[in-house]
Amino acid sequence: MDLSILIVNYNTRQLTVDCLQSVYASRTAYTYEVIVIDNDSQDDSVAVIRKQFPQVTLIQNRENTGFAKANNQGMEISEGRYLLLLNSDTLVQDDTLQVMLDFMEERTDLGASGCKVVLPDGGLDKACKRGFPTPSASFYYVSGLGRLFPQKREFNQYQLGYLDPDQEYPVDCLVGAFMLVRRETVQQVGGLDETFFMYGEDIDWCYRIKAAGWGIHYTPRTQIVHYKGGSARRRSFKIIYEFHRAMLLFHRKHYHKRYNLWINGAVYLGIGLKMTLSLLLNRLKPSRPALRPVTTAAPAPAAVEVES
Repeated sequence: MDLSILIVNYNTRQLTVDCLQSVYASRTAYTYEVIVIDNDSQDDSVAVIRKQFPQVTLIQNRENTGFAKANNQGMEISEGRYLLLLNSDTLVQDDTLQVMLDFMEERTDLGASGCKVVLPDGGLDKACKRGFPTPSASFYYVSGLGRLFPQKREFNQYQLGYLDPDQEYPVDCLVGAFMLVRRETVQQVGGLDETFFMYGEDIDWCYRIKAAGWGIHYTPRTQIVHYKGGSARRRSFKIIYEFHRAMLLFHRKHYHKRYNLWINGAVYLGIGLKMTLSLLLNRLKPSRPALRPVTTAAPAPAAVEVES
């Protein structure tokens, strides 16, 4: 098996169906399997996926285990030489799998790679190519200096706005919405850190991959669409909390010992203030229906179901 595609589903039935249809409509000479891990969805996701995509290996959890643990479950039963983390709210192009696997076959020094990720309006999902969130990079990003001076390298250490998204280059980290990883790399560094529930695990994984000596590369040779924010505009407390907890976890795990008391204190205080402000602003936002991609046609031929 060349590729194992891992998709975590949590109450996103239509988005997941559209994502799967785009995968099966793609053209590639590589062999692949698709593993869907359902985190105790309360909609009819499991029944629909089982009916429409019997070829999918389905893991049905009895609780919401989070993004990291769910993907690790998929990795444990996967057989591919490569592993692809793919968000349920994405659509791949016809050539995406072929192009990205060709790229990894060419570049045996790479532990992971990612393609260009665009939003429904055609804009770039800036998370697809990032630097590590060091204290200085985080300060410039949160303060807005990065947006004011998008071409300034110093102020864009995190989102790398000074780099052309239509060029190919090494980066620090990719986005978990589309992240292609070599099996040998996973065997060396381990899976996703399950301390992270649903944010930050991709950055942490990339940090460990690079620390182990593997390269990480961004390429625009192909692209996917990411329906980011496929749920209501107003976020739950859980989502806001986990987003900011991930910041704290990453800094404490990788940077705390490298900086003095004052810098660490400033980082933790900044995270707390940012979370408080996010909660206040969130209450003022109106809710809206989930974004939904246009369904693409695809064949649906054989499912293994695993309960956990």
